[in-house]
Amino acid sequence: MITAVNFFESVSEYYGDVFDYKADLSISQTVGDGEITSEGVIYYKNPNMLRIDFVKPEEQVICVTGEELMIYLPAQVVVMTQKLKRHNDATLASMVSSQGLDLLKKGYSIGYLEGPDPVFLEEGSEELVTKLKLEWRTTEQGFRQIEMSVGANNLIRRMKALTSEMEEVQFDFRNININQNIPDVRFDYEAPASAYEIKNFLFEPEG
Repeated sequence: MITAVNFFESVSEYYGDVFDYKADLSISQTVGDGEITSEGVIYYKNPNMLRIDFVKPEEQVICVTGEELMIYLPAQVVVMTQKLKRHNDATLASMVSSQGLDLLKKGYSIGYLEGPDPVFLEEGSEELVTKLKLEWRTTEQGFRQIEMSVGANNLIRRMKALTSEMEEVQFDFRNININQNIPDVRFDYEAPASAYEIKNFLFEPEG
């Protein structure tokens, strides 16, 4: 029987051969007694470019160029930018890159959710996945635990995470296409000139 750690490593190795990636993305998050749902298309290009074009909220964009993170919030007509530290994009890219998966392995203990045999993704689904459970080693990690569902094609289909505040966030990836030669210009984004810019909203960049 393959161990959960070895299975995770095989998934990470598979993603090592992924130099670009496109998928439909949906994000569901519990906030208090309610739920917020976002939908869009995610693009990734090795080693450090990522972009999400949302259709819900409409026209919202998250873009990582490797040197800068940019978030455009059309409802507020605000663009937030952040000069990144080295490898700072790994949290966003952890679902679609071998580098991010390597960081998850270092920060989390890994086991099967129930066992090594494939199970249905959810009740009523005919899609089979292997489910892993990742538990944080220290409170420095972004999530307490992560339930990762991996399809037969070695691609991550779903990640269900529990935050330190005990809120649930679920990422679903559908219609996944890899190694499609996505051009670099896909990751060029310029917010509307009318948008108010908030610079370095997370931390002050290193000198």
